[in-house]
Amino acid sequence: MCGIAGILGEGARNEALLARMASVITHRGPDDEGVWSDAEARIGLAHRRLAIVDLSPQGHQPMESANGRYVISYNGEIYNHLELRAELDRSGRSPSPSWRGHSDTETLLEGISAWGLERAVSKAVGMFAFALWDKKERRLSLVRDRFGEKPLYYGWVGRDFVFGSELKALRVHPGFNNPIERRAVGLLAARNYVPAPHSIYQHVFKLEPGCILSLTPEAASTRLSAPPTESDSTRGISLVRYWSYGRAVRDGLANPIANESEAVELLEQALAKAVQGQSMADVPVGAFLSGGIDSSTVVAMYQKYSPRQVHTFTIGFEEAAFNEADYARQVATHFGTRHHERVVTVREAQEVIPTLPQMYDEPFADSSQIPMHLLSRFAREKVTVALSGDGGDELFGGYQRYFGTVRLWRQLTKLPAPIRSAAGSVLGRISPGAWDHLGGFLGRGRRPPSFGIRVHKTLRTVTAARSLDQIFNSFLDEWSGEASPALGVQSPEAVHPFDLDPGAPAPDAVRMMYADAISYLPDDILCKVDRASMAVSLETRVPFLDHRVAELAARIPIEMKVRRSSGKHILKQLLYREAPQQLFERPKVGFGIPVGHWIKGPLRDWAEDLLDPKTMAGEGFFDPAIVQGRWQDHVSGRRDSTAALWAILMFESWLRAQRQALSAAA
Repeated sequence: MCGIAGILGEGARNEALLARMASVITHRGPDDEGVWSDAEARIGLAHRRLAIVDLSPQGHQPMESANGRYVISYNGEIYNHLELRAELDRSGRSPSPSWRGHSDTETLLEGISAWGLERAVSKAVGMFAFALWDKKERRLSLVRDRFGEKPLYYGWVGRDFVFGSELKALRVHPGFNNPIERRAVGLLAARNYVPAPHSIYQHVFKLEPGCILSLTPEAASTRLSAPPTESDSTRGISLVRYWSYGRAVRDGLANPIANESEAVELLEQALAKAVQGQSMADVPVGAFLSGGIDSSTVVAMYQKYSPRQVHTFTIGFEEAAFNEADYARQVATHFGTRHHERVVTVREAQEVIPTLPQMYDEPFADSSQIPMHLLSRFAREKVTVALSGDGGDELFGGYQRYFGTVRLWRQLTKLPAPIRSAAGSVLGRISPGAWDHLGGFLGRGRRPPSFGIRVHKTLRTVTAARSLDQIFNSFLDEWSGEASPALGVQSPEAVHPFDLDPGAPAPDAVRMMYADAISYLPDDILCKVDRASMAVSLETRVPFLDHRVAELAARIPIEMKVRRSSGKHILKQLLYREAPQQLFERPKVGFGIPVGHWIKGPLRDWAEDLLDPKTMAGEGFFDPAIVQGRWQDHVSGRRDSTAALWAILMFESWLRAQRQALSAAA
C-alpha cells in the first residue's frame, strides 16, 4: 500500500514540489520515496511506499517498464500477480533479460506492456489506484479499482493538472486556491459524505471506481468545471469504465443459481480463494473481528485455509450497549485464532476527534471513523496488513432497509395517504428515548442501541413518502422533507441522484443493494476504512470485494439472501458450517459509538463553539437558524439528530483546520 501524486503541466518541472506532494502523505508509505519527471513532456510522478510485497529496493517507485515505454506510480495490491507473471512467462512476454524483483508493481507494469492497459487491468484481481505515463503516446492514465477501495483525486490547480491519493497532496501546490464546492457541502449535509465524482473543492474530482481517465498534456492545459464523462472523448480526454457492478448485477439476474446448496459451495470456494490471495504478503497479516456475521465469515475462511494461527483484533468500549468484544472473543476462541483485544476509554475515543480533519482531508461524517481508527492503530502494533469484513451487507442484503422497508411499504400502501400521514405524525411525536424503552419491553432487552432512532426516522420518512424509491432516498438524506441547512444549493437528488437502476428489471431489494454498492460503499465505508487505517500505515484488504466474489454474489437470488425478515441468509449458512449458530443470534449493532450523547454532554462546549450562529452566518455555508433548531431538538431529546449534526460539525471543524493551515503557511 502506498501514496501517489503527480503533475501534468509546467509544475512538473519542479521536482522539489513533487517531493513535497509525496511527503505530506508519508503515512501512506513510510518505507520509501521516489520522484520521476520528464521536463520536456511536462509530466512528473511522485510516490511513497509501504512495502508489503518485495521489501527490497527492486520494488522502488515510480517504476519504468523493461521496454522503457511506461512509468507507473502505483498504490495497491494485485493478489493474482504470481499467476499473471506465470502467464507472461508462458507466452514469452516477460521482461528481458529477467524479472528485476517479485513485486506486484512490476507484474502489473509488464502486463500493461504486453497486453495494453485496459486488458491488463481487467485481468488483475486486486485493489489499486495508479498513474501511468505512456512515453510513446504522451498520455497520462489514472486508474481506480473496481469498487473504489483505494482513493484517487484529480483536477486543476492553477494551470496544472494534478492528482494524488489524498487532497493534502494537491493542496501543497503553490497555486492552490480552489474555492469550496457548495454542491458538495449540500451533499455532505444530506448523506454525511461527498460522493464521487464530486470533491469538496471546485475543479477537483474523485475518479469513480472501475474507471480509466486518460489525457494528453494539451488536454490538461484546459481546466474543466465538471468531471469528464464516458461520452466526453473530445479535447484529448477520455473516460473508460473497464468494470461495472451494474453489469455484474445484470449478468447475475440473467444467470441465477437455482440451488441453495450449490450457492453455498460456490460461495465458499470463491471467498476462500479471495481470502487466501489477500492473506499473502511479506509482512505480518491479521484480521479485524467484531463477532458479527461478515468479519466472522472472513476469519472462518482465513483460519480454515491457513497453515498458521491467524491474528485477530477487536476493541471494546466502556459503554456496554456498544461493546461487542465479548462476542468477538467467543468467536475467536471457537476458531482458535490468536486474539488481541483492547478496551477503549471514552477519553481515547474523544481524543481522535481533533485529528479527523487532517486524517480525512475533506469533511467526512460517518462517526464510526473514530473506532475504525482506534482499531487500526491497535492492529498496527502487531501487523502491517488486516483483512476486514466490509462489503458483506451490500452484497448479501444485510441492511434493514433492504427487507424491512419493502415489507413496511407494502403494508402502508394499503392505507390511504392521508391516514398514513396522520398516523405517522402522531407516532412521530414519540421521542427516540421512549421508543427505546418500548423496544426494550417488547423485545425483552434484545434491541440494538439505536432502536429508537431507527423507529423515529422510519416513521418520519415512510409515512410521508409516495414511492419506495422516495423512501430509499429519504432514509439516506438526513434532511429529507425539511429545508436543507446548506445555503445556495440544489437538492441532493438534483445534484447527485442515487442510481437505483442496474440496467435490467430487478427486485426492489436488489435495486437498493446496487445503489449502496456504487455509492455508499465506496464513498462512505471504504473511504472511512482507507483513511482510518492508512493514517497509521496499516493496509486493509476486503475479501468480499474481490470482484469474482461480487459477481458470484450477484448470481445468488434475493430469496437466498433475505429470509424471514433477516438478511445475509446465504452467508450465514456458510458461517454455520464452521461455527454454532447460537454464537451469532443477537441483533445487528454496527460499529459505532455514542457521539450523539457526547455532543450533549462532555463535548457540548466543543460542539456549540463550532455551531456558533454568528460565526456560521459569517462563513455563509449553513443557515444558522435551521442548524440551531435541529441542535435544540437534539439537546432536548425530542429528536435524535446525531448524523445530521455530525456532518455540520465535521465540516466546521475541517473548515477551521484549513484556515489555520493557511495562516501558518502565510
